[in-house]
Amino acid sequence: MSGLRNVALWSACWLLGSVAFAGEIAPAPGTVVLRAAHLFDAVSGESRANGAIEVRDGKIVAVGSDVHIDSDARIIDLGNATLLPGFIDAHVHIAYEFDSDYYRHAWDLLTRFPAEQALYASVFARRTLEAGFTTIRNVGATGEYIDVSVRNAINAGVIPGPRILTAVHAISATGGSCDQWPFPPHHIAPHGPIDGTCNGADQCREAVRDQIKWGADVIKICVSGGVLSADPVDVPEFTRAEIEAMISEAHAWRRKVAAHAHGDTAARYAIEAGVDSIEHGSFLTEDTLRLMKRKGTYLVPTRMALYWVEKQADTYPPVIAEKARVAAAAHGKMFQTALRLGVPIALGTDQTVMPGGHGRNAMEFSLMTALGMSNPAALLAGTREAAKLLGVDAEVGTLEPGKWADIVAVPGDVLTDIRATEHPLLVMQRGRVVLQPR
Repeated sequence: MSGLRNVALWSACWLLGSVAFAGEIAPAPGTVVLRAAHLFDAVSGESRANGAIEVRDGKIVAVGSDVHIDSDARIIDLGNATLLPGFIDAHVHIAYEFDSDYYRHAWDLLTRFPAEQALYASVFARRTLEAGFTTIRNVGATGEYIDVSVRNAINAGVIPGPRILTAVHAISATGGSCDQWPFPPHHIAPHGPIDGTCNGADQCREAVRDQIKWGADVIKICVSGGVLSADPVDVPEFTRAEIEAMISEAHAWRRKVAAHAHGDTAARYAIEAGVDSIEHGSFLTEDTLRLMKRKGTYLVPTRMALYWVEKQADTYPPVIAEKARVAAAAHGKMFQTALRLGVPIALGTDQTVMPGGHGRNAMEFSLMTALGMSNPAALLAGTREAAKLLGVDAEVGTLEPGKWADIVAVPGDVLTDIRATEHPLLVMQRGRVVLQPR
């Protein structure tokens, strides 16, 4: 009987887990009409005057300058403002945030209980949503499945936050940029495939399957060294065979793959294997960027992270400080080359790197335009293009009838002042107003 009881318990847990993973944020009932002097059309990349959006039961039903208004509709007139699709951050780590003291950050990660860290993550999620980011892609957490837990709590309506597509653990080679720090193994057990650390093609396939088993919507692989880790920043950390195994396995399970890659060789391996996006890309050559353009591989540049590590380089351990300076110097030139070539770009901040940065994600818009990206192109990177990369463009990313009413309003004309994105007046998620003018 005990064996049958265990089977029944296992089956119930599996079913409940599956339901939790599949949950969605509930839409708001009723009808709301939003009005503003400007509306950014993320289909054309142009602005319309006298914008209006009718929302019913969480979805957009009409967009234009003159929409029908039901007698029972709630009207919100924002005046001299711009209506836009809810922003999307394609590269964030919602479970934690760096401290201005690098060593204190390491201590906090070691000593905080998972429940304590989850409370921090819930605050970061709320700040991100109120900043206008209604959808995020979480590309790796600290362990203990905090990212999965926060996603499920948001979907259940327990806490406010953006829609989260999460990767669970980022997958790394032993000693690679996304592996744990080299703690003495007799004190802290080394990671294995379930934790995202693997070696050899078969074990790397296992690591992908493990992340999917525990709730991954997307797979994150770390194919080159990192800036804030102790490894060389530009070396490949997986073989071609390992990279091909991970990407093919993820795609077989209908999961997209994001590849952390500062180094050019590692990025090329991933692009040739069919990866969906390259994250950071500091040392990408023009030839590799041309390959990305041909294959439709997205660049998620994370300017915010490189801006911050360069600014704070003197506070890091020497081996990290030098990498930060070199990577930041190369990154701006790479980004400008990608713009010139027309590489697909999706907005991503790598927020966790900048202390106090959760909720300041919109800085990424002005950091990209400072290097020559036009205001409309930057807005598209954080709306339509990010939605395409995440595979949610049928639901969000543009203001079109039938899509979820994920909407943000910012003061003035955003096409003349991109920094208006940093000061949202109103944020709506699936028709529910989560931030509005007082």
